[in-house]
Amino acid sequence: MRSITTKSILRIKYFAGNASLSFLLLISLTACANSPNSKALEESLAADPRLNEKPVNLSTPTPSPVANESNISTAKLPGNFPAEIPIYTNAQLLEVTESNNSGEAKILRWKTTDPSNYIQNFYQTELTRKKWEIINKFSEDGQGKLTATKDNLQVVVSFVSPQKSAAVTEFLIEYGKGAETIIATPQPSNSPILISPTPSPSFSPSPNLKQGISTPLPIPQKTVENQNEVPQELRQYVSDVAQLGVLKLQSKNQGLDSNNSNNTLPEPNKIITRREYSRWLVAANNQIYANNQGKQIRLAVNSNAAIFSDVPKSDPDFPAIQGLAEAGLIPSALSGNIKDVKFRPDEPLTRAAMILWKVPFDTRQALPTANIDAVKERWGFQDSAKIDPSVARAVLADFNNGDLANIRRVFGFTTLFQPNKSVTRAEAAASLWYFGVQNDGISAKDALQVKPN
Repeated sequence: MRSITTKSILRIKYFAGNASLSFLLLISLTACANSPNSKALEESLAADPRLNEKPVNLSTPTPSPVANESNISTAKLPGNFPAEIPIYTNAQLLEVTESNNSGEAKILRWKTTDPSNYIQNFYQTELTRKKWEIINKFSEDGQGKLTATKDNLQVVVSFVSPQKSAAVTEFLIEYGKGAETIIATPQPSNSPILISPTPSPSFSPSPNLKQGISTPLPIPQKTVENQNEVPQELRQYVSDVAQLGVLKLQSKNQGLDSNNSNNTLPEPNKIITRREYSRWLVAANNQIYANNQGKQIRLAVNSNAAIFSDVPKSDPDFPAIQGLAEAGLIPSALSGNIKDVKFRPDEPLTRAAMILWKVPFDTRQALPTANIDAVKERWGFQDSAKIDPSVARAVLADFNNGDLANIRRVFGFTTLFQPNKSVTRAEAAASLWYFGVQNDGISAKDALQVKPN
């Protein structure tokens, strides 16, 4: 009797479909084991030898996911992309093309989910910080282009119009070597920049002045030394304040204003000292309120005992610094701050000190009570906890001045106050552009049009 393999039996069970049928087939095969057809039947039921090969997936294949070309960009920054040009980190590069008028110029198209004003503020701030010369900036409604130059390199930032989606902002960065590389970009004039006053910023309405004192003075056209170094956003303010003749600097022989007779602001991006700002603060206030003796600061005389041990009567800035202390406008032993026995006149002026000193000149009254939470709620400063409680009162009062707030005018939109950061001469001058509160104050531009009595 020919033996039947185990594999054949398993195959029989598979095709039988149930146990009873398998049993009948098994009996049939056993009975005909010696028949001529037994071998043929066994071979027909044997396993297919091809099943020993790699199994073939007979199911319908699932197509591999295909990347959406509109959502994934393969564009890369050019290898020679200038490191001086800041990159908005929350944007995706979509395309890099060459400018039509120069093979060296490049146009980079970007997209981001952030609103357009974020991009505007970022590039205006970063280009200024990186010492670019701002030639043209965005208009107040976000239109136009931001143009800047540095070391024979020009960059233009603009927005794609019209935008494809309200949820996405697309913008362009055009850059190239040389001033002629990018077309249709306003070029700086070769003529010197003048310090003559120009229209005041639209957000700072000029208060109505009393009739009878509005006789305009002839304004000399003085060229501003290093005016191009002043950040574009501050030029108007610096120009007007400098024209008042109050930005006096100390010469090598300790005299004042020997090199500043033209009402200029040398080295506008240099850090200003505490003594210099004290001098400017008193001079600007008294000049702007030249016709209002009740709002002027009285300069101290040598007969007064020195309040600060490091500002003796022989100090050229003794009258201004001592005068501020005696008026209670800066912390001193007279105002109850026993720890402030030194003024530290030659140390850098910080943002905290500038706001603490300037805001009382605006409010002309006691500062409101404040705490860190109130400052954070109003201004949204992430570093509110770093602000000294005494300074927080001035910061909060400044917020109440709306668009005329010193912080907004000098530092623009920011979520960091950085109280211990040093202030530049240009920033300090900008803080002196307006004295007072909304609807009750006077700007440097207005003061230039008023003839003192």
